[in-house]
Amino acid sequence: MVAPGNKLTLETTKGEVVIEMRPDLAPAHVSHIKKLVGEKFYDGVAFHRVIDGFMAQTGCPHGTGTGGSKYPDLKAEFNAEPHVRGTVSMARAQHPDSANSQFFICFDDARFLDRKYTVWGKVVSGMENVDKIKRGEPAKDPDRIVTATVS
Repeated sequence: MVAPGNKLTLETTKGEVVIEMRPDLAPAHVSHIKKLVGEKFYDGVAFHRVIDGFMAQTGCPHGTGTGGSKYPDLKAEFNAEPHVRGTVSMARAQHPDSANSQFFICFDDARFLDRKYTVWGKVVSGMENVDKIKRGEPAKDPDRIVTATVS
């Protein structure tokens, strides 16, 4: 059971994906994601970098991996949560404090990312829909987040 206010539902072109957000792990990141969802930032955004056996990345308004939100980048909140199947974590540039709006969902274990990227949630239902997301960097005619809501 996901705590009220920490359930992120992504209605994607492949179906619904429900993520339990974890403010206990990354309070600033969860707060930022909620703010962006409230502004409909993620609606229509592509899964622009999808690597088989690794992860599906989204959250770039340009669909290229080069953009973020209008807000400043976030300070890293690295934690001990492992990068395993279903983990939701923030993408970032080389600098640890460069996460903004892009995030990824792990298809499989990616433990080499542990304590280097901020884990802020996990998929609690719909992982089979994540598995269906079109692969590519970028994918041709990519799958998208149709709408994102928090409840």
